Amino acid sequence: MDRQGVTGVVLLSCGSFNPITNMHLRMFELARDYLEDTGKYRVVKGIISPVGDGYNKKGLIESFHRIRMARLATVTSDWIEVDGWESEQLDWVETARVMRHHCENLVSAEPNADEVDTVKVGRKRKHKEMDSRCEDLCSKRHRADCPRLMMLCGADILESFAVPGLWKQEDLEEIASHGLVCVTRSGSDAEAFIHSSDLLWRHRHDIHMVREWVANDVSATQMRRALRRGQSVRYLLPDAVVSYIRENGLYTAESEEKNSGVVLAPLEKHSENKSSPAS
Repeated sequence: MDRQGVTGVVLLSCGSFNPITNMHLRMFELARDYLEDTGKYRVVKGIISPVGDGYNKKGLIESFHRIRMARLATVTSDWIEVDGWESEQLDWVETARVMRHHCENLVSAEPNADEVDTVKVGRKRKHKEMDSRCEDLCSKRHRADCPRLMMLCGADILESFAVPGLWKQEDLEEIASHGLVCVTRSGSDAEAFIHSSDLLWRHRHDIHMVREWVANDVSATQMRRALRRGQSVRYLLPDAVVSYIRENGLYTAESEEKNSGVVLAPLEKHSENKSSPAS
């Protein structure tokens, strides 16, 4: 808990960022304004975490390009940073696990975090203790001298929670318990979706809906389409990103076919888990 009852918050945005757009960056600004206007929160950091290549999404270019573009896009920001841990993993990593990783980093930065690191225990026990500290320090129900980690997303991500096989229910519970900040686009009705979901309804007080009143429907899908057709995307993407795409010949008709016909990693993984016999 920050001084005078104000809670520090770290906003974490996971996604493809294929490519990163001005709207991705705008979401962070909107979320910070909204949370700080409540008088209850102070946003201390924003983190962009591009997904790894193992996600197998159609048209997903190599992560090192997406990381580089994201860093170019945030070079002028004094509070948004890009983290490469998720993209560096050989296999796709669940969003809940990514949140756990960043929560552990927040815990490790605490003055007493070395108590866990210096205990001579096995790796499994150490991780278990760190997860416990993560829950204790990063949940609003416990000590909040460590900033609270919240997931920042768009309404499309929120609505994807209902796609069969895409998310595990226990992961959604974990993500929602941290807190969600959802920036809505025109044409979406995220409030109705929350009302229709028993899981999200249980966590409705931890879900913050941020409406963007200045219409902005820029999406990475639209940007890739324009780029492969040779159309301008200037003022829709950061200038440094546009230059990087041009210099490296990214987003062509060929690249859009990458992973075509390949099953999306979470669908494949969750399907395998369901088919595996119980131990």
